[in-house]
Amino acid sequence: MPDRAPSATSRSPRPRASPRSSRAVTVIAVALAVACSAGDAPPAPGAAGPRPAVLTVFAAASLRDAMLAIEGSFEALHPTVDVRCTFAGTQQLRAQLEHGAAADVFAAADLAHMQALEQAGIVGVSAVFATNEPVIVVAVRDGVPAATITGIRDLAAVRRLVLGAPDVPIGRYTAAILAAASHRYGPEVVAAIAGRVVSRELDVRQALAKVRLGEADASVVYRSDLVGAGSDLLSVPIEPELNVVATYPIAVLERSNAPEVARAFIAHTRGPQGHAALAAAGFGLPSTDAPQGAGSAAAAPASPPEADVP
Repeated sequence: MPDRAPSATSRSPRPRASPRSSRAVTVIAVALAVACSAGDAPPAPGAAGPRPAVLTVFAAASLRDAMLAIEGSFEALHPTVDVRCTFAGTQQLRAQLEHGAAADVFAAADLAHMQALEQAGIVGVSAVFATNEPVIVVAVRDGVPAATITGIRDLAAVRRLVLGAPDVPIGRYTAAILAAASHRYGPEVVAAIAGRVVSRELDVRQALAKVRLGEADASVVYRSDLVGAGSDLLSVPIEPELNVVATYPIAVLERSNAPEVARAFIAHTRGPQGHAALAAAGFGLPSTDAPQGAGSAAAAPASPPEADVP
């Protein structure tokens, strides 16, 4: 039997890559190349820059117009900062801060609420940045005032009177004015005025709104509330010997996430542009020896230079 020729070693045929697999490998390779070079690539034209720092400001309701103007001028100087203002009654804002609300700056309409927060360690040393003057506001309907009022004593004859609640700054200032009126005109006059009160509001703008809407004939508000108010409201000054000065302090929150920006905002508020906005809105400006908060007056100069925002 003839010998067989040795057979060649058999090999399995090599699998051929499918077109789909080849495309997948190519896509992955391109993606890796792009990822590796992304860090060196310049930003695309028009691409968004870093997110702006957010500065949260809690401010008394009566500060709305002035503070919005200050917000705009500060952002114009510091385009990397987004100022967000919240307005309400000072006592409401204080309660929110006491319960842990996040904010960077607090601007109040009286010293009492600010001092309570200072003593609790919630805010730092405050500084007075504005003043205001309580006035009587009378509703005007069809060109005729709802009541004839020349001073505090005439409020006893008003049909419907709206005042601030006792813990609201305008309510506290009104109480001090009425206490002085009791000494001058007698407690019976003040009792008659109290009898005309139909509601007590949680902030001064709510009291003003009730007069404007015809739900009250008169109220006690701030002079600044009547700047540009129109012909439907009449402002009557309160007797100087009875009136008080409303004092506005401002401070940085101890738990602020942006304390340097907050200090720069306060410096701006107390600087030339801030003063201009406050004056335009009807506020007075404090003297260099204006009373400070619970902290040392020396720690908060009247008009510090505006700090750079990091």
